[in-house]
Amino acid sequence: MEAFDFDVIQRSWKYLFFTGMTFTLQLTGLAMVGGIVFGTLLAMARLSSIKLLNVIAGGYVNLIRSIPLVLVIFWFYFLVPYIGAWIIGADTPVRVGAFASSLITFVLFEAAYYCEIMRAGIQSVPRGQVWSGYALGMNYWQTMGNVVLPQAFRNMIPVLLTQTIVLFQDVSLVYVLSITDFVGAASKIAQRDGRLTEMYTFVALVYFVICLSLSYLVRYLNKRVAIIW
Repeated sequence: MEAFDFDVIQRSWKYLFFTGMTFTLQLTGLAMVGGIVFGTLLAMARLSSIKLLNVIAGGYVNLIRSIPLVLVIFWFYFLVPYIGAWIIGADTPVRVGAFASSLITFVLFEAAYYCEIMRAGIQSVPRGQVWSGYALGMNYWQTMGNVVLPQAFRNMIPVLLTQTIVLFQDVSLVYVLSITDFVGAASKIAQRDGRLTEMYTFVALVYFVICLSLSYLVRYLNKRVAIIW
């Protein structure tokens, strides 16, 4: 510990949090919202009586959950510009940008996991409530929007938050695209000052404190929020 340079952390904490952590939280929040919305649609498709929707949604979820996230990040980063050019008929790749590419990647990837969470939440609502909605004159979408999904979301809040903790940790993988997230910012300082041990230890400590705090929040919500039938 005598060789541990605490001063490098003191000199760099503003850059780490105001630049790196801000980006990490921004990407986590946007990916969480997009993933939950798309994942809910996928869950409804998987539970649909329409066979084609069920097969397409199930195939998508199984495919995405079988591929390492880092490969999906690289795949979208390098292929999305060409796919965009093919869609609009351009001769050159469309400039998507590292942030947009990362956001698309995380939304599509996390949606597969949020889908299974929401599917379990929807199935946890007793079928009697669905039939009650139909008896009141509601159609399928009205019953889902007004009766089933609000209860499913409430039941699944602890699990959704747990998956968001995993998402928060996974965002550090954008470092492979040289994006300045929290890990990327720490890496730049570590390489510049030759203090890899100090910076990566600090990063690990910050992640540990944040994730542990959120884990305790999950335990609290699990007791307070979920509906017990």
